[in-house]
Formats: sequence, C-alpha cells, structure tokens
Amino acid sequence: MNRKWLLAILAILLATVLVACSTTGDGEDEENNNEENNSEENESANEGDSDEKKVLYLNNASEPTSFDPPVGFNAVSWNSLNNLLEGLTRLDQSHQPQAAIAEDWDISDDGLEYTFYLREDANWSNGDPVTADDFVYAWRHLLDPETASSAAFLGYFIENGEAYNSGEASAEDVGVEAVDEKTFKVTLESPTGFFLDLVANPAFFPVNHQVAEENPDWHAEADTFVANGPFKLKSWTHDQEFVFEKNPEYWDADTVKLDEVHWAMVNDTNTEYQMYESGELDSSGIPSDLAEELLESDEVTYEEQAGAHFYRFNVTEEPFHNKKIRKAFALAVNQQEIVDYITKNLEKPAYGFVSYGFTDPNGEDFREANGDLIQTNTEEAKQLLEEGMEEEGYDELPEVTLSYNTSDTNKSIAEYLQETYNEVLGIEVQLENTEWNVFLQDQKDLKHQFSRSSFLADYADPVNFLESFVSDSSMNRTGWENDEYDQLIANAKSETDEEQRFEYLYEAEQLLFEEMPIFPLHFYNQVHLQNPDVSNLVRHPVGYLELKWADKN
Repeated sequence: MNRKWLLAILAILLATVLVACSTTGDGEDEENNNEENNSEENESANEGDSDEKKVLYLNNASEPTSFDPPVGFNAVSWNSLNNLLEGLTRLDQSHQPQAAIAEDWDISDDGLEYTFYLREDANWSNGDPVTADDFVYAWRHLLDPETASSAAFLGYFIENGEAYNSGEASAEDVGVEAVDEKTFKVTLESPTGFFLDLVANPAFFPVNHQVAEENPDWHAEADTFVANGPFKLKSWTHDQEFVFEKNPEYWDADTVKLDEVHWAMVNDTNTEYQMYESGELDSSGIPSDLAEELLESDEVTYEEQAGAHFYRFNVTEEPFHNKKIRKAFALAVNQQEIVDYITKNLEKPAYGFVSYGFTDPNGEDFREANGDLIQTNTEEAKQLLEEGMEEEGYDELPEVTLSYNTSDTNKSIAEYLQETYNEVLGIEVQLENTEWNVFLQDQKDLKHQFSRSSFLADYADPVNFLESFVSDSSMNRTGWENDEYDQLIANAKSETDEEQRFEYLYEAEQLLFEEMPIFPLHFYNQVHLQNPDVSNLVRHPVGYLELKWADKN
C-alpha cells in the first residue's frame, strides 16, 4: 500500500515538472481549429527539446493565403514568407536595403539598368544553387497574366512589365535577363530611386525554377517547399499551425540564432493574449479592453508602420454610385473616437490616405504638407445624404450591408459604424463577416457593397499608397475609375524632378478624397507584448517581420 502511494506521488511530481517545462507559442488573427491538440503537442515537443533548442512561438492569425511569393500578397502570407525566402536585397535592422542574395550590383549612369551579382554560396534548401534564372522565372511569374497576382503592379517599374501583365507583350520582352548563372540584369521603364528597397519585397523573391517547372504546387506543402532564406518549412498543418527550422543551406546561417519557429493561427486578440500569458506565445497583440493597463507594461514594444485601416465603397452598386452619398457616410465617422475608445493602441487617426513618415524634397512630411483631406462633420454628412438621395430620386435609401473579415477588432469597429450611421444619418446598416480568404476574394470580385480594408506599404514611397486606386489596379476593389487620377499617378511614376513628382502625388490624393471611393479610419502601428527573453525581432515600418537576427534566452 505504501509503495502504491509513493508511486502515485512520484507520478504527480513528474507530471508537474513536465508541464512546467512547456515553453511558449504565438498567435495573431485566425481560428485555431484544434487548440487543445496544439497545447498537447507543444508540451510533448518541449519536454525533450526546450533545453537544447531555441524555439520561438508566434501567431500568424490565419492560414497563409499562399506561399507562392506573388500570390500571397498580404501580411498573413508575407510576414512568414519573408523568413523562408530572400531576394536580391534585405532590409537591415535600421530598415535600409542591404546586400542579400546579391552580394553587389552596378547601376548604369542613366539609372535604367541594374546588374546584380549573386553570391556563389547562395543555395536552396535542397542544395541547388540560387541562379539568375531563378529570378528571371520568378519575376516573369509575378507579371504573367495567368498568375493573376494582386502584386503584379509592383513589377510595372520593369521594362515591359505592365505590357506583359496586360497581354500586350511577351514574357521575353520583360526587362530581366540571366547574363550568366550568377549575374542578373534588370532594365527599368524609368529611373526608380527606391528600386533597391522595392526588390526586398517578397513579390520579388526568387523561385527555384527547376522545382517549380516539375511541380507547380511546390509551395503548397512543407515536404515540397524549397527555401533560400534563414529558415525552411519543417511542417504545415493547414488551418492549425506551421513550423520553421533553421536552414543550414542559407548563405548567412551563422547569423541565425533560432532553431525553430512555431506559428499558431488564432484570429482573436483576447485568445492570443491568454496564450501569451500562459506561456504558449512569445508575442501578442493587446486586447483593447486591457490597453490602458497593458500599455504601461515593460513587455510592450512599439514601432511605427506605414499603412492605413480604411473602408471601400463599391461605386458600381447603389447607393454608392452617388458621390454625395459616399461622402455622407465618410463624414459621419469620427476617427478620433475609434482610436480612443475601440482600438486603443496608440494609433493616429487618419485624415488622408498616405501615412506619416515620407519626406518631400523640401523636408516636409507628406501627410502634414497635404493636410487633412477629411474631417468629421455630422451636419454636412446629413446635408450630403439628403442631396444625394434627391439626385437619385430615393424616398428611402437602398439597403446597405457592411462587410468585414472575422476578427474581434474588425467586429467592434463595424458595430461602431453601424451605430454611428443610425444615430447620425438615420440609416440601418446590416453587418456581415466572413473568414479572410473568402472575404478577400469577394472584395476582389466586387461582391461587397461597403467593406473593411487595410493597406500596408510595399516600399517606402507615397506613390505606393496612391497607385492602388488607378482604374486597372488589382488593388482598387471599388470599381472607381478616373482618367485624371490615372494620369497623375502615371506622371508621378515617370517624373525625374522630385518636387514635381510630389506635386503630382499631392494632387492625386486630393482628387481621391474629392471623389471618396474610400475613407480612412487610422494609420497603423505595431504594438506588441513580447517575451523579455526574446531579442532582435525586427518589425519594419515599411516591410515585413524579420527573424534572421532574433534570439531567445
């Protein structure tokens, strides 16, 4: 009998030790379909590995849209992909482009030709060398009309890039060339001062052309994915989690400190925070109802982020084909209230679309120079609604449905807008929400009437914000077309005089708000709770998460 009790006590003690050994895991925005199983897997994995391995636990929010570089055009794909693959340049810890797969380059005197020299020791995770043909293949894939990449417009700076994407030129006409195995030449449409910054973007990552030609779905599963970045894809349980491990073939592998990175998929900030508190995650967003308390924590990290949270009108559907009705909905909203009482994460309210942080040739911040292009004005909103309804012959406004992708913050903002439109305009707005990938496709297909959206800058220039709304942009998603606006953006892209270039951009943004196919809520920032044992995790103001230098004690 005594022996049985002794064995029972030892078993309890052993179980306690094992649970205490379990380390963290990280989440951010989408459903975890089997949270209990995840927890059990983490515990069992950590029992034997936690003392020997450095494992970081992050949250990816949701299932990546795609790990095919030009297709996964969003943060839930590119934050992680940025650490599996690497382009010609990589943003460093001070957010500047530095040599990456290209160890050096030459730029022609006229600024039109870039010749990149690839590292001899740059290899894929399967041992293949990274070659110039891999970049030629990938960049043509980005621009191929059949790829239908929403990021294709980023390649329009390349000679004949837009022509190929629109079916007016062939792949061979695109200004990319493999001079030899390790020399890659690019010809541009016009001088582009931020080109070295641009090619750090995941849209321009190389693809192992031999692997892709043999298996077009190489990017869809862990056992077929080939990486050339700091990490490789160890496992991927779709809609649940994926795991990275250090890539020994990476040319700068000695710099990489982490052995593994585990990514959860949780789209609720409160759940994410609870996982952080329980040690399942090394980083978390801050739930708005705890913001006042948690923002004072020593574990908070803060970074600016170039981007905006905004709403799109579908101008091809009633009642938002009417400009005055669009403006009425926009002017009824109080951006300051949203950041003060809903998001509560130190965001700046947005009264234009281009965020702070971009300096014009006169040393003035773009946002400050172009001023506030929208301001809350409930009386004007009521008047504009009345005038718009009269113009359309409405006795009653057609039913309006506001659509948003599933998240607790998006839901809270949608409910605030619903209440605002009822109180200010006397309009009953219906709400609908769907999961991210369904929501995104419906928005692209103009199936939404009035929908939540977001923009994160792809490269450090104001034109990146504003080019989204040219008539044929895959990023437009409003149905709005304006020849004058299109011409202003085209002028800005070809203009070599910086003062004149910024004037075109200032005019374009003013016209965007005169027409109001969108309206902004707030500019983004990056506020996170972070495990004090984690260091050198880099979040760029323009760009994506960097784990190359990250460490964990």
